Amino acid sequence: MRKRSPTHPGDVLREDVLPSLEGQSVASFARALGVSRQTLHSVLAERSGISVEMALRLGVLLGNGPQLWLDMQSKYDLWRAQSRLRDVLDNMKPLSSVEGA
Repeated sequence: MRKRSPTHPGDVLREDVLPSLEGQSVASFARALGVSRQTLHSVLAERSGISVEMALRLGVLLGNGPQLWLDMQSKYDLWRAQSRLRDVLDNMKPLSSVEGA
């Protein structure tokens, strides 16, 4: 497992995408996405993840497709879950190696 968490897609939007869209405020970007400013701000602040619906909206609006956004979110979520469950997962054995299975 990687030692450092994958980048949250909200960080990419906040640090890379929005600054490259000259003249776009969070409010105008949210309007273009068809979501509330609060919904977008929650993603940008990394309090919310990228939903399937948000990935579709971003993919169409930015022209890079939804899969990029879903993959970023999935990698981020998987890493965090593995970190939280490390002790539990380390003590689990595949069923094929359990006696009597």
